[in-house]
Amino acid sequence: MEGRPMDDPLSQPGSQGVVLAPRYGVPIGVVGLGLGCLALLPVWNGAPWLAGVVVVFGLFLLLQTALLRLEFAPEALLVWRQTSLLRRFPYTDWLGWKLFWPALPVLFYFREQRSIHLLPVLFDATSLREQLDHHLSARPSAPDASDA
Repeated sequence: MEGRPMDDPLSQPGSQGVVLAPRYGVPIGVVGLGLGCLALLPVWNGAPWLAGVVVVFGLFLLLQTALLRLEFAPEALLVWRQTSLLRRFPYTDWLGWKLFWPALPVLFYFREQRSIHLLPVLFDATSLREQLDHHLSARPSAPDASDA
């Protein structure tokens, strides 16, 4: 399924299911945190380096938010970069999932039979939770997944 040709009608995000809308809050927050690190300058000379690293990471997340899309297809979670399918996660392989920090979800965890994934929430968290409940309601979730 990965690497479908561009002329394939199914090579577009949304052709098989629900695509989550991007949300720029986490990357902008990380950039803001990096800029806030500059306030440490009077007490620590390494503050500009810390600020630079955090801001660059935030800009990386901002780019990923613009380029990546998650699609909940009937049989799998699909990860797209524009029109290229990067990865497919069949629901049958999932063991559990969790959104961390309910009031401000910034991390999404899910476990498959052979691997664990921890992703920043770069998309609409409410829609993510709805789609997870819809597609994985029959499967056990990670502890406290419904509370997250």
